[in-house]
This record gives sequence, structure tokens and C-alpha cells, in this order.
Amino acid sequence: MKPNNPFVIKGYRGPAYFCDRKEEFAKLVAAIENGRDVTLMAPRRYGKTGLIRHVFGQIGKDYAPLYVDIFNVRDLTQFVKVFAAAVTEAFTTPVERTGRGILNFFRGCRPTMIPQEDGYPKFSFDIMPAQAEATLKETFDFIKSRKVEPVIAIDEFQQVREFPEKGVDALLRSHIQFCPNAHFVFSGSRQHLLREMFATPRGPFYQSTQLMTLPVIDRENYRAFAASFFRKAGKKFDAGAFDGLYARFDGITWYLQAVLNRVWERPDGLDSEQAVDESVDLLIAESEMTFHDLLASQTAAERRILRAIAREGVMSEVFSKKMLDKYDLPTGSTVRSAVADLTARDLLLRSDEGYSVYDRLFGEWLKREEK
Repeated sequence: MKPNNPFVIKGYRGPAYFCDRKEEFAKLVAAIENGRDVTLMAPRRYGKTGLIRHVFGQIGKDYAPLYVDIFNVRDLTQFVKVFAAAVTEAFTTPVERTGRGILNFFRGCRPTMIPQEDGYPKFSFDIMPAQAEATLKETFDFIKSRKVEPVIAIDEFQQVREFPEKGVDALLRSHIQFCPNAHFVFSGSRQHLLREMFATPRGPFYQSTQLMTLPVIDRENYRAFAASFFRKAGKKFDAGAFDGLYARFDGITWYLQAVLNRVWERPDGLDSEQAVDESVDLLIAESEMTFHDLLASQTAAERRILRAIAREGVMSEVFSKKMLDKYDLPTGSTVRSAVADLTARDLLLRSDEGYSVYDRLFGEWLKREEK
């Protein structure tokens, strides 16, 4: 169904509403077609999920794609429940769904079949921690038995490093390396954890995948993409206003989409920088209570650090005497500890250029917020 607003901010609505990524699309498809697993790395909101779903939409006739998000998964048992249910639902045949063939693969933990309106049941796994590893093995045995070629994307894969059980990444590697009919895409936003897993000799997945990083979309390509919708609808499109928006959010996909989604509602379209400013103000106002509560939940030192980095945009010398004095920050050791904690909780983003506030709208709000 054609969306009323072409600037999609949730889900995937087809290639007509997907901007560019031709190079990354070609790399990912080529890797799948040539039997290479892939690790896809980028901060959140850069469009990793959209790219994966775009690729899956194009290769679906030749492969059996499956997307699994484990961002909210907290331990091995929960992972096995989510993963096993997604795999059995995606890769079972109609005959298996209506019969008992699927139960032959899961002897330690029998899945529950939940009837659906379409006549084909969904699967649910209720397992105890002691059954997790055995059920995981049975899930991979099930994948290996498939005549189709599964392509399995596990998003926020670095989460397995946070599980209380040690060595879950090594456990998964031990199964994946003996699953030759399946292709895997490991996607994630915490790049330092992914690099420990995939790009260091100590990591269990070292040299086992093709590493891909996702940059922002080229400004000219994004401008042409956005302009085409406004002009087809007979609305104004100010290229300079778009360029200002692009620079303001460093070309990060979700923020551009979110602002353009609001601008689209305006009768005159993107007719000026004011249209951008008012749309950004609207988004910030809608989250203001959340931002207040988020800031209030931080320590006094963390609040001062967040405000300082927001005002700088990107701070490359967080621990320098110049910055400590400029923003009246605590001692260097206190700042180091607070910055490490804020980064671990995804309130700050560390890049080659320095530190920035991870949520750009939160950062915009912090710039305006009084001490």
C-alpha cells in the first residue's frame, strides 16, 4: 500500500521509499550470493535495519530471509526462545505446520503451536535455563535440515556479549560454522564490542565474516530523493533548507526522515529554513518530558558533561584542562568515569572525531536547556 507520507520512519515500505545505498546494497547481495557471512556496523538510526529489509525484499525469491532483533534480549535462555521461535516460524513448510513433523527436531523442549487466523500456527518455546544449550543445538539442526537457503540477520548482535552467561558468542560460533546452507548477517550499533568479536584474534568470530560499516547517505543523493517527492506533489523544495537540515543532523537517516515527515504535512512543503526549524521544534516539544526525566536521572557531573558536549556538538578534548575550565567540569578522573558510564548507556557516542550526544534531538534540547 502506498503510504500517505513518503518519508517513512517505521518499517520498510518498498524500494520507492528507500534512499540510495546502492553500493552497500550491492556489497551485501554479493556477499550472500557468494557464501560470505557479513558483519554490518553503524550507530543506531543510520539505517542498518532498512538496508537489511531492502536487501531481503529483493532476494526473497531465491533465499529464505529471516530478521531477528535481540536488542531487548538479556540472557541465553531468552535468546534461544526468541531465536528458535523465529526460525521455526520462518522455515517450516505448510505440511510441518499442520502436522507433527516439527516436533521431531525438538526433543528436549517441545514447542507450543499457537493457532492463528490464517490456519498456520505460530511457535512458542517455554524452556528452562538448563535446556537452553540443547534447544539451541536442535534449532541449528533444524536450520541445517532445510532445503531452502536461509539468510538470517541477527540485529544488535553485540548484545550476546552482555549476557550473564560467559562465552555465548563462542557457543554460537561453534554452531554457525557447521551450518553451511545458511547465510548470516550480524548487525549492531556498539562497534567496539563487535570489533572485539569479529576483528580481533581473540574474538570467536575472527576473520569469519566480511566486515561492513554503514556511512551516512551522500547529501546530493538524499537531496534528490527528497526533492522528487515534494516536486511530484506540487510542493516547494528549498535545496538550501535541505542542506541545512542535512548538516544539522550530520546526514543521519532517521533524523532526516523524522523531520521531513513533519515538513511534508505543511501545505507549502520545504519552502524555507523556518519549515525545518519548526518541525525540529515540534519533535523536541513532543519529547520534552522524556528529556527532562532522562537528564534528571543522571548525576550532577553527568548532567554538566551532557550539556557541555551538546553545546560543542562534537567534543574531541573532553578531558583537557581547556574543556574542564570552559564548562566548569569536575576533576579529570570524575569526568573520565562519568563519560565511560554515559557511553556504556548510549547517552554519548564515541567516534574518531570525539564524543557527541547519541540522541541528536536530546542534544538539541540540551543546548536550549538552562543549567
